[in-house]
Amino acid sequence: MKSQIQLKLFATLHEFTPPSADNYIIDQGISIFDLLEQIKVPREKAKLVFINGVKAELTSTLGGGERVGIFPPVGGG
Repeated sequence: MKSQIQLKLFATLHEFTPPSADNYIIDQGISIFDLLEQIKVPREKAKLVFINGVKAELTSTLGGGERVGIFPPVGGG
């Protein structure tokens, strides 16, 4: 079954943002790992994932209606 999410890619991942990111269509039960593959984000470039503001894992699944934020590794000094 299809559903939709709000998808936000930050910093260097912004270039992978699909045009329909505010209402991105997913298959219910898709994992974050599979979502990354679907939008062509290399796994090693996605470090932090938040679902509805809560830190999540790449194995977390989506049912629809979620806000998903994906961040690259954070650098600094």
